[in-house]
Amino acid sequence: MNVRATIKDNFAKKKQTTDKAMPIFFFVCASVSVITTIGIVLTLITDAYKFFQKVALSDFFSTNLAPLSTEPHFGILPLINGTILTSLIAMAVAVPLGLTAAMYLSEFASDRVRRLLKPMMELLAGVPTIVYGFFAYSFVTPLLMKIIPTLEAKNALSPGIVMGIMILPLVTSLSEDAMRSVPAAMREGAYGLGSTKLEVTVKVVIPAAISGIMASFVLAISRAIGETMIVTIASGSSKNFTFDITQSMQTMTAYIVEFTSGDAGSGTTGYYSLYAVGLMLFLFTLVLNLAAQYISKKFREEY
Repeated sequence: MNVRATIKDNFAKKKQTTDKAMPIFFFVCASVSVITTIGIVLTLITDAYKFFQKVALSDFFSTNLAPLSTEPHFGILPLINGTILTSLIAMAVAVPLGLTAAMYLSEFASDRVRRLLKPMMELLAGVPTIVYGFFAYSFVTPLLMKIIPTLEAKNALSPGIVMGIMILPLVTSLSEDAMRSVPAAMREGAYGLGSTKLEVTVKVVIPAAISGIMASFVLAISRAIGETMIVTIASGSSKNFTFDITQSMQTMTAYIVEFTSGDAGSGTTGYYSLYAVGLMLFLFTLVLNLAAQYISKKFREEY
């Protein structure tokens, strides 16, 4: 009896200690991402503030970008323009292809075909972005040059198309999951009224899954805006403000890569401009993620 009581007491003490320690451990684990995010934001804001002490906002929000000239200018509009144009081209590729692929996988493909095609498509997400960059520069650009003779060796069109291929699995997978979550009763009701499979897909399934589909679009464009290696390799480093997608452009991420390679000495205005551009990029992605959450909540269907 004494031995049994001793074992029981020891077990109770260990259990009590574990019960007290595990919530603390879980809290620390959950706090890592929050602390990391706060650290990143504080770093960006602190060093961006040093930049804005030397550069006026009127110069920053201008089209004149010449950071290494004798009279440097740090206008961010050419970078924003390049980032938005390449991202829009990517979405023009990924949205129609991704949505139609999701429609096929969700509504038309058999279970066997779906189990085969979906993992194959998601393999695209595992390809390193630098491989996509060389693919855009060495294959897509020469191919487009045969179609568009005025296309430059470095341009915005080629990396935009390849970025669309890169984010295609994101649009397809999330949209297909949203469509598959629509209750079968809604489909059966539409079929009972004489609708075809295409009509059910377009007029019933897609409207019911619109929140998840829109969220996949916003998350995909966030991914495209933050892409680095593809645009660095294939888009070039031209800092001109232009809407001609056949010409070389530079995005915000490519600008950061260019300057972190050693062009700007530590403590210089060009060095601090990296943090100003990084802060703008952070705000871009933050706004898009908030938009995705808003769209998901506003158009969410509950069954």
